[in-house]
Amino acid sequence: QVQLVESGGGLVQAGGSLRLSCAASGIIFRLNIMAWYRQAPGKQRELVALITRDGSTNYADSVKGRFTISRDNAKNTVYLQMNSLNAEDTAVYYCKSGNYPYDSWGRGTQVTVSS
Repeated sequence: QVQLVESGGGLVQAGGSLRLSCAASGIIFRLNIMAWYRQAPGKQRELVALITRDGSTNYADSVKGRFTISRDNAKNTVYLQMNSLNAEDTAVYYCKSGNYPYDSWGRGTQVTVSS
């Protein structure tokens, strides 16, 4: 079955950086669109960034210029480099593969930004 495992979250000061990773198994990774979502307390889950199988990317306006999504098909891994973090970036970050209704989700990794 599909398994997505996120890592790299943690506590960071405002202005700092983190790099999230999502290791995938059970899918033909190179054929899948991959995305990062986040959910802050009391808020709906929102799309942060996505990367298509040909490497095209798209970002939420709130993270443009600060976050970078990338993928390594040889390692079946998608990354999210997050720079210039602020308190509004505090959330659980989830990795997703594919599109509904054939999507799969990881369990998430907590990112906390202290101001």
